[in-house]
Amino acid sequence: MSSSSSGTGPQVKRGNTRQRIQDVALELFAEQGYEKTSLREIAERLDVTKAALYYHFKTKEDIIISVFDDRTRSIDELIEWAQEQPKTLETKREMLRRYSEALATGRQLYRFMHENQATMRELSIGEIVKQRILKLVELLRTEDGPLADQVRCVSALFTLHAGMMFLQHVDEADPEATRLAALEVATDLITRAHGGE
Repeated sequence: MSSSSSGTGPQVKRGNTRQRIQDVALELFAEQGYEKTSLREIAERLDVTKAALYYHFKTKEDIIISVFDDRTRSIDELIEWAQEQPKTLETKREMLRRYSEALATGRQLYRFMHENQATMRELSIGEIVKQRILKLVELLRTEDGPLADQVRCVSALFTLHAGMMFLQHVDEADPEATRLAALEVATDLITRAHGGE
């Protein structure tokens, strides 16, 4: 086995280190809370030095912002796409499908956000999350329909959140089956809001 890299520890400067730091930080934030987790603990769980961690991120907020930027890009792309589409039932169904997939991809991040809501309000990304949700609600809502149908449209979005957040601990439910069940209910709600059966 030849080694062409200088010894800075196992995989410290390899491309996957940033991703590993993000994953481990999210695990710890979810387990013990954002405020109670230190950079030292993140470094220890990764089995790297604090200096190696600092090479990538200087603060916990830097880590969570990087996770947020990386794992929610698809939601910004979804909003941009939806703004260019007619506000038809088909567009809204496709929005829900794509949003469901985006939530699944960022499951760890959304778990962190759910379990650290007070922290989210204080972090700079909290306002971004709020604005994205409001934009999605506006794109899904029926503009002139009865109030009950507007509630159905909004509820469709939050049904996807509820399926991921509150059913993840159901013993027999696998995450993908839960996601698809929530998507089915969300699609039913949006269809009913547009006069469907």
